[in-house]
Amino acid sequence: MVYIIKENERGFLFREGVFERMLMPGKYRFWSSAFEKGHSEVRRVPLTEQLTKAFSPAEIAAFRKDPAFASQTIAQEVPDGFIAVHRVDGLLSEVLPAGKYLFWNQAESHSFDLYDTTQPDVPEEIPVLLCDKLRAKGFMKSFEVGESQTGLLLENGRFVRILEPGRYYFWNNAVNVNVRIAETRWQELSLNGQEILTKDRVGVRLNFVCSYRVTDCLAAFREIEDYETQFYTAVQLAVREHVAGLLLDELLQQRDVIGEELLQKIRPKAEALYIEVQEAGIRDIILPGDVREIMNTVLLAEKRAQANVITRREEVASTRSLLNTAKLMDENKTLYKLKELEYLERICENVGNLSVSGGDLLENLRELLRTKPE
Repeated sequence: MVYIIKENERGFLFREGVFERMLMPGKYRFWSSAFEKGHSEVRRVPLTEQLTKAFSPAEIAAFRKDPAFASQTIAQEVPDGFIAVHRVDGLLSEVLPAGKYLFWNQAESHSFDLYDTTQPDVPEEIPVLLCDKLRAKGFMKSFEVGESQTGLLLENGRFVRILEPGRYYFWNNAVNVNVRIAETRWQELSLNGQEILTKDRVGVRLNFVCSYRVTDCLAAFREIEDYETQFYTAVQLAVREHVAGLLLDELLQQRDVIGEELLQKIRPKAEALYIEVQEAGIRDIILPGDVREIMNTVLLAEKRAQANVITRREEVASTRSLLNTAKLMDENKTLYKLKELEYLERICENVGNLSVSGGDLLENLRELLRTKPE
C-alpha cells in the first residue's frame, strides 16, 4: 500500500493503535495486509490545523516524544485567569482561553500575548483596535461616557470610582461590572396632559415644563433610588396641588405668576434630591369643549361691545367735524364757494355722458357758480 504525504501535510503512523512515528512529505510503501485488517493506519494532518483539535491529549503526549514532531511544533499553555491573543504571521488569528495548545510552526510563524483577566480593568497599553476585537468575541465589555455625562463605576453593585467622559473597557470575568450614566447638562422635564380640577370645579388639562440638572450624581445614586422618577413625582404633585387651589379665572389671568410660584415650591424638594431647578412655567392650558364655547361667547360679546363704543365715538367725532365745517362755511363765503366747486368737481368725475337740451351750457354753469346776493 502506498501513502503520499504532501508538502503541506504531515503523516502519523499508528500500528496496533500505538503511535510509531511522524511521516515527512514523500511517498511511503507498506504491506497491505496490516492496513486492510485495520492493525495499521496513517493519519494525514494539514500544517494549518491546530493539533489539539485533531488529536487527544494522550496522543499529543505520545507525538511529542518524536524529535521530528517536537522540532516542528510550538506549544502554548494559557493559565487559569488568563487569555492568549494568538497571532499568525503577525496578524490576529484567535483568542485562546485557559488551556494547552499546540500548533505547527513550519508554514506559518506563531506568537502569543498573555493577558491577565482576573481584574476587571483592562490595561491601557492594549490597543483600542484589539480591545474592540476582544469585545466582539465576548472577552470584554465596554462603556462610553459622553462629554456632558458622569459615569459611576460599579463592581458587583459596589461603587468604585467616578468615570470622566471617554470609552472604557473591562474584562468580562466573574466580576459584574456596570456603569451608571448621569447627565450633568440642563434637561427639560415635561408634564403633559395633567388633568386637574380647579377650585371652582372646572376640569382642565395642563402642560407644564421646567429645566433642571443633577448637582451631585454620586450622592443621588447612593441615597436615592431612581431620583429622576422621584423628581418627576414631586413636580407633578406640586403642580396639581397649586392649580387645585385656584379659580379658573385666576389660572388664566395669572399664568406667568403661577410659573414663578411653582418654581419656589419645587426648589426645596429638588434640592433634597440633589437637583437644581432653573425655570418653570405652564406651557398650555386646555379647557373642556363646553367651557371653551362659553368663553368664546363671552369674548365675542365683549368685542362687540367694544366695537359699538368705538363706532359711537367715531360718529360723534364725525358729527362734531361736520358742525365745525358748517360754522366755517357760514362765516366765510369764499370757503362756501370752494366747497361748492369741490362737490361739482366730484359730480363731474362720475358723469359719463352729458346731454344738453336748449340754452347755453356755459351760461348755465356761470349762472350756477355766480355768487348770489345775500
